[in-house]
Amino acid sequence: MTNPTAAVRDRVLSLPSGELPAYVYDLAALREHAATVRAALPERVELYYAAKANPEPEILAALGPYVDGFEVASGGELAHVAKVVPGHPLAFGGPGKTPDEIMAALELGVERFHVESEYELHMLAELARRVAPDSRVAVLPRFNLPVASGSLAASSLAMGGRPTPFGLDPSEADTVVRLLTDGTYPHLELRGVHAHLASGLRALEQLAVAESIVRWAVGLAERHDGVRLAEVNVGGGMTVDYAAPEERFDWVAYGEGLAELTCRYPDLTLRIEPGRALAAYCGWYATEVLDVKQSHGEEFAVVRGGTHHMRTPATKGHDQPCTVLAVEDWPHPWPRAAARRELVTLTGQLCTPKDVLARNVQAPGLRAGDRVAFALAGAYAWNISHHDFLMHPRPGFHFLDGVDTGSAGGEGAQGEGAQGQGFSQ
Repeated sequence: MTNPTAAVRDRVLSLPSGELPAYVYDLAALREHAATVRAALPERVELYYAAKANPEPEILAALGPYVDGFEVASGGELAHVAKVVPGHPLAFGGPGKTPDEIMAALELGVERFHVESEYELHMLAELARRVAPDSRVAVLPRFNLPVASGSLAASSLAMGGRPTPFGLDPSEADTVVRLLTDGTYPHLELRGVHAHLASGLRALEQLAVAESIVRWAVGLAERHDGVRLAEVNVGGGMTVDYAAPEERFDWVAYGEGLAELTCRYPDLTLRIEPGRALAAYCGWYATEVLDVKQSHGEEFAVVRGGTHHMRTPATKGHDQPCTVLAVEDWPHPWPRAAARRELVTLTGQLCTPKDVLARNVQAPGLRAGDRVAFALAGAYAWNISHHDFLMHPRPGFHFLDGVDTGSAGGEGAQGEGAQGQGFSQ
């Protein structure tokens, strides 16, 4: 959604100017969304959350009851997630694992290793022999699979189907299967295949990619006598449309398609690893308009904070959907700057023209002192931003959970004379 939930709106309006900008998360909305996703998936589809999307402890804890596990992609994520949500299965991915990271994962008893190269397989085997000699470590080789021409054309980010540093080349598949099944590495177990090929695909496109991954994996196993795969991980990347935030990924259609796929392959468990599509909708980046100015026939509103706090618009090249929350109180003796035109571009405080959060927003009458809540800020926002550029203060963090405490973690009171106006680009 673009408009903040009532709890978020109240909190944003209740915060003093000095406590802005702030990230405000609605954990009740997150749990509701996660429950809806879980209910849409068939029984033999496991749901793992990709922690890289947003590893805040409160986000991980809220998702815990609805996911089958968490995917981590670094030693730092591994240690963090294992501490915050202990007892949940972990899958360890990423194209550049270090020996120390692998050893830490083995010591923590990580459930699955997504192996990205033959070199990494050799390293994992030797470290498993040393660290976990009495265990068999489950391995899912990740492959950069060929896909039908044009099948990833709609993706916002492609990790496969073309030359990339992610995963094994398909030409290495038979060698890797033999190493995992001929007794060369008795401490390792070939559990299945992993392939995350793209991000930003809609349900029908995701289903087509998933079907091609499963078909390829089954064909690989059939080429090797006695080899049976238990799992196929078809990755994440479900689309979040920043230009049309009300148009969410069709989880019902995706679940129905995956159900048909599991019926065709009754011996396989499928796994998906969404990140952005689970967490994005629960978060808002809230700030205050500092100034409104004209320049060469256009109008700009400068807000507290900027892309050093929320890099997503700059990274993806989009305009972040947002809502204006008008504030009538003006405590200063000098005149209040206000927009004279229909369209206003929202920028941050950085000394660079790239610090743009949203262009040509329909916000007639926008004034200094009004507040803006940028939606879809629950994933790949704060945690991927260049926080220390220009050394501005860091934002606050508020996790709303239906408890009226008047502080972070509860719902605040709405300021008098305030009203909301939603818009997206």
